[in-house]
Amino acid sequence: MRWLVLLLLFLFPTPARAGLYYSGEQYAELPSRLRGFLIDHRALRAAAVERPGDVPVTPLRDDYLAAAERLEKLSRSRALTADEAADLGAVYLRLGKPDKAVGVLAPAARRNPEHFRLAANLGTAFQLAADLERAAEQLAEAVRLAPAKARPYEEYHLKLVQLRRKERRGSTALDDLFGVAYSGEPGKMNEAERKKLPANAVAVVEQLSLWLPADGRLLWQLGELANAHGDVATAAAILEGCVTEFALGAPELRKRRQLYRARADELAKMPDHEQHKNTLPVKSARPLVKAFDESILPPIRAEVANALPWPLLGATTIDAKGRPVFVNYLDRLDGKTVTLLGFMQPVRDELAVTGFLLLEYPVGCWFCESPEATGLVSVELGPSKTTDFKKGLVKVTGTLVLNRTDPEGYFFRLSDARVAQAD
Repeated sequence: MRWLVLLLLFLFPTPARAGLYYSGEQYAELPSRLRGFLIDHRALRAAAVERPGDVPVTPLRDDYLAAAERLEKLSRSRALTADEAADLGAVYLRLGKPDKAVGVLAPAARRNPEHFRLAANLGTAFQLAADLERAAEQLAEAVRLAPAKARPYEEYHLKLVQLRRKERRGSTALDDLFGVAYSGEPGKMNEAERKKLPANAVAVVEQLSLWLPADGRLLWQLGELANAHGDVATAAAILEGCVTEFALGAPELRKRRQLYRARADELAKMPDHEQHKNTLPVKSARPLVKAFDESILPPIRAEVANALPWPLLGATTIDAKGRPVFVNYLDRLDGKTVTLLGFMQPVRDELAVTGFLLLEYPVGCWFCESPEATGLVSVELGPSKTTDFKKGLVKVTGTLVLNRTDPEGYFFRLSDARVAQAD
């Protein structure tokens, strides 16, 4: 089932490292578990997509639009500080507007030549504006200015741009970031080649991909690293997305996609725990650390079903006595009708179910991928009602019940629920 993470593909914290540096974003320690990474990667990519009437396809876009509006308003009353200009440029990049980012960052960088975030953001802006010559020059400055913890990531970002400058226009080949050949059988990597991989290879590619979420070739690199660490099922899913979502046409990609898919299909016939053995090192569940902004949510209404976003559930914390602490907006939804999108996980082996767990993202193996307590909801259908198990994304509507006292129960429950296909 792990391949289903592609339906979503596309919280402590440590400071954001660079590349695309915005004070409103923080990253957890990398590398992150791939399924969590893919969720945040997809959200960042979707934030740049403008819809008619600018209806956001991700709550992140709302946040970036609000930040842009605030900083633009501030710039009309006074000159932005270097930090503020770096933030505005980063927000424009997240919104898919690299030319506007260059217009803000370039003059600010000239006024503040020793400012690291301005240099790094400007290099990224030039790259996304397809000016690789100036991107390389600016990223070299970012490497010079980078603090020690950020320098390895800046160096690889610069290397990526230098590699892209030398290739033919329109190339979709795999970038030679680490000087290795991803050879060997599906689920393996040639041992000599694997030893060449730097210890931080997965963290580097995840970070570059988070800075550049629309870059499908970086995602391909991550898929190859997943396979190198034995996770062929996720590798197959990622390469599938590179072809279907990013339209990459490199013959080698398509060949390896077929090999990985065939092996993943073989593994699917094995016991669950055997399917998901891998040696991928992880330091966090998801990469993007972001406090949930309740002010962007619509007013709660008693007469209609209120949308319940997963990040709102994820903002739940645990106090010193082990009790859940719900944010105010979620607390006010208690007892109201809500609608939530997610994936069904039966609690018993039956096709027609009277209750189930609803997950933020699908789980292939409960031994390997147990979700966080804030990543699942207990669903109970109405009296004498059943529903068929569905593998894809579903929409569940029911009455939200928050668990405030039972330490053995789930944090969230939907009662008298009904299930429909996702819109």
